[in-house]
Amino acid sequence: MIAPTPSSSGSWPGRILEGPAAWRGAELARGETWLHRFSSEELAELERALAGVRGLPRPVLDVTRENFVLPTLASTLARVKHELLRGRGFILFRGLPAERYSLTELATLFWGLGTHLGTAVSQNGQGHVLGHVRDLGYDANNPSTRLYQTNQRQGYHTDSADLVGLLCIRPAMRGGLSSLASTVTVYNELYRRRPDLARVMFEPFHTDHRNEYRPGHEPYFSIPVLNFHAGELTGIYQRRYIESAQRFPEAPRLTAQQVEALDLFDALLDDPELHLEMRLEPGDMQFIHNHQILHDRTAFEDWPEPERRRHLLRLWLCPPDGRPLPPIFTERYGSVEVGRRGGVHVPPSELKAPLDA
Repeated sequence: MIAPTPSSSGSWPGRILEGPAAWRGAELARGETWLHRFSSEELAELERALAGVRGLPRPVLDVTRENFVLPTLASTLARVKHELLRGRGFILFRGLPAERYSLTELATLFWGLGTHLGTAVSQNGQGHVLGHVRDLGYDANNPSTRLYQTNQRQGYHTDSADLVGLLCIRPAMRGGLSSLASTVTVYNELYRRRPDLARVMFEPFHTDHRNEYRPGHEPYFSIPVLNFHAGELTGIYQRRYIESAQRFPEAPRLTAQQVEALDLFDALLDDPELHLEMRLEPGDMQFIHNHQILHDRTAFEDWPEPERRRHLLRLWLCPPDGRPLPPIFTERYGSVEVGRRGGVHVPPSELKAPLDA
């Protein structure tokens, strides 16, 4: 790797980056290298693993890597984790027959598979380590609203965990597509067109905690959108949260150059040549490496019947072998210690895996 060029806020590459993380959506859309279809043998193994954890005192939460036994699929998941952390950065599992299982069984299968990729961390201040992605009719402009609780487009963003997993229970009637983009590719395009604006993205932006922050800390945090550390490009982004941090009088105002950089960054993310869209069907499991993938969900129109409405389960996972993160991530992740970081911090005794949220 070429030594990074110093900047006012740390390091930036100052060059085009290469490698498996630098993919383009239009190219990936022509094949299925990112899709793993469960074989009948793998599905049978998942079924046996599910049978082995039935009757535990706490559904889902008491399932571990050790008791969710996957004698052969475990080696596949080890390769998948390497691809997530060191390769392309995402995978879609397809073929799980969701209609055969109850919500509790689907949650257990999803959780059990996830234990082979990392440890689940809390996704909110209530200690939910199993999330439910539904339209709750909330106002996206309310600073307390998390965008996954609406039917509006989320915008390209990252979550506060190393790995993010989704299991589709039911899709929307129309829309609600998942869209992924390579952070490396978008940076490369920004650098090719406007290296001056590319450098701005490595300077601190103030981002709203959205009312989920630890006592004694500011309600917003300061971090560059792009960070070059230990030879890796890592992104952390949510444009709406950057803008909502401006509601705090003490937060520095966005400069014209910062706005210009964010506008071009968003325009590149919206380029269909760069991102990859997919529709998640019942039983599909998508896992992404949050530090090198920006993800979005298009707006959707839901079914009128409550029992048919869009519903996904979500995991935030911390693998024991994740990439090094720069110290500035501590304010958002609680720690940058590999294997012990990410999520919204609550006492371990308060962790919950709700099945009716």
